Amino acid sequence: MKAKSILKVEGLKKSFAGLKAVDDVSFFIETGEILGLIGPNGSGKTTTINIMTGMLDKDEGSVLIDGQDISDLPAYRASTYGLVRTYQTIRLFKNLSCLENAMMGAIGIGMKRRNAAILASEILDEIGLGGSKELPMERLSFRDQRLLEVARALAAKPKFMLLDEPAAGLNEEETSSLLSLLETLLETKNIGILIVDHDMRLIMNLCHRLHVLNYGRTIATGDPKTVKSNPEVIKAYLGSEAS
Repeated sequence: MKAKSILKVEGLKKSFAGLKAVDDVSFFIETGEILGLIGPNGSGKTTTINIMTGMLDKDEGSVLIDGQDISDLPAYRASTYGLVRTYQTIRLFKNLSCLENAMMGAIGIGMKRRNAAILASEILDEIGLGGSKELPMERLSFRDQRLLEVARALAAKPKFMLLDEPAAGLNEEETSSLLSLLETLLETKNIGILIVDHDMRLIMNLCHRLHVLNYGRTIATGDPKTVKSNPEVIKAYLGSEAS
């Protein structure tokens, strides 16, 4: 059995002009599990991810990987400690090929270009983009661009991957394919995944545990069945979807 790593978020706080965007949020993820971070728009989900990956300074709190605090590191160093992310809005290099985009994840952790190309090529094969390696990024479908972001993240050999609305813009069939891919990655890679998404079918079928935010504060945690029936979550977020 592979040794487990653990990512801990402890007491994160962040305010903007007096508004508490993230208010004393704490949770953990272990490798081998998927945690869903959910809540209404403006509840602090993306702000939390931005703090975790060093893209935004925290006011208080810590982010630890296997006990090492990485919360004060610059964003470009997060991946060297095993923490990578994707974005709500696709952020790929338009002037690079599919393979070259995927290579950026490996190059970002210091891998030499030749080795990065080998690793990126293998990952693209694994996730179904093997036939598109030399295509310009802009020639890929929207779905495949989403997958390419996942490939680039995987090329950094992460311990933990944070996916910010990976199903946004995908249809039902594409979302089902994404669900299957993420389940497969969990089995084949020794990683933990945090996923933010508003697609409740994806979240409820994919995640082992859920952490729910509202107005920057935690309002519920637990397995999907328990959280789905929580009255405060139903009122704040799920509404009739919970029935």
